[in-house]
Amino acid sequence: MSIIKINNLSKIYNSTQIEVRAVDGIDLSFEQGEFTAVVGPSGSGKTTFLNLLGGLDRPTSGQVIVDNTNIWELSGRKLIDFRLNNIGFVFQAYNLIPVLTAKENVEFIMELQGKSREERFDRTKSLLEAVGLGDRLDSRPNKLSGGQQQRVAVARALASKPKFILADEPTANLDSKSTETLLDMMETLNKEENITFIFSTHDARVMKKARRIVTMEDGKILSDEIK
Repeated sequence: MSIIKINNLSKIYNSTQIEVRAVDGIDLSFEQGEFTAVVGPSGSGKTTFLNLLGGLDRPTSGQVIVDNTNIWELSGRKLIDFRLNNIGFVFQAYNLIPVLTAKENVEFIMELQGKSREERFDRTKSLLEAVGLGDRLDSRPNKLSGGQQQRVAVARALASKPKFILADEPTANLDSKSTETLLDMMETLNKEENITFIFSTHDARVMKKARRIVTMEDGKILSDEIK
């Protein structure tokens, strides 16, 4: 079943002399439980594409339909609430709140959702144990390695029970061992809990793990391969 349908999606940037079609008329869909890598050279449009899927950047034209909701017909608070309750994000730069502990960073999303203190604590503890950080609940980001911070970021992305997770170059700042640990963990979550992951990446290790490779160039889809 398709959880995301993309129809004729475009994002065009206009400067004084040049028009840049960062995303150019894309039609695509994603099924529940996919583990997909969106790949292509720098400037191909893959990060812009993920931002459009996640409701972080508004398209020039086209539709992004998530479970029968065209997210770009939402505005203001409704769009923010939809993102909060349906989409998880993992960023290249981790984006953890430095003054909060690992536990508090994960809990923060659920606090915004209005979850009870008991529910927040139980789910946070379970998620941090699932990503191998059950003993680091009270550690702040500056006491964690890059790989550990990214695992906290994955736990945070899962906290809201999203329909899918968008991961923008999640291994770019990690060493090879941390990358392997992170990818194995996400692959396990994908297979055992049917969590949908969509990556943008240059990393061959991510491409190797992915079961679908969508290749972009100049804002268009060059190829779409199922392994």
